Amino acid sequence: MMLPTHAVTGLALATPLVVLAPDLAPGALWGAVLGSIVPDLDLYAGHRRTLHYPTVYTLLAIPAVGIGLVSQHLLAVGAAAFLAGAAVHCRMDRYGGGLELRPWEGTSERAVYDHVRGQWRKPKRWIAYDGSPGDLLALIALALPLLVVLEGVFRGIVAAAIAVGMVYVGLRRWLADLAPVVFGYAPDWLSRYVPERYRA
Repeated sequence: MMLPTHAVTGLALATPLVVLAPDLAPGALWGAVLGSIVPDLDLYAGHRRTLHYPTVYTLLAIPAVGIGLVSQHLLAVGAAAFLAGAAVHCRMDRYGGGLELRPWEGTSERAVYDHVRGQWRKPKRWIAYDGSPGDLLALIALALPLLVVLEGVFRGIVAAAIAVGMVYVGLRRWLADLAPVVFGYAPDWLSRYVPERYRA
């Protein structure tokens, strides 16, 4: 799924604390949104493998959430939310399409790499691909309640995610055609950082 959907999902995970524990909510919201974004920082360095750890994040998140609940310390809650956001991000990537330039073609059986099992997990394609109309629908369904509940910078993040998501969905297929052209002109020293799928 696209990054705006991941970010809004992270905020949705932590939003109950706005009511249940308002003093801990900012730490949880920041932790969750950052955890939901960080795995995709590997976009140009082994995407969905280098920073994607579907099993490890989950195994770390379970005790971290327990520690956060017991201690109710802002850093512990933020760390737990970060790990939960990262774990859900990796799970969501599996529910989407494969790791390919044109995922609507359904030619890749690689969704996210599981380091514990030492193998790629297959995409389920419940959401056809990142930037699909279904992805946008999921984003909006999650975002609209958050626009009502959240305030300040977090409401701004949700609004920005909707705007970026709408633009990305509108351009998604065009960007897939443009990528090989643009990255085909990358200098040699830079081309090693360009994913193979962008040069196809």
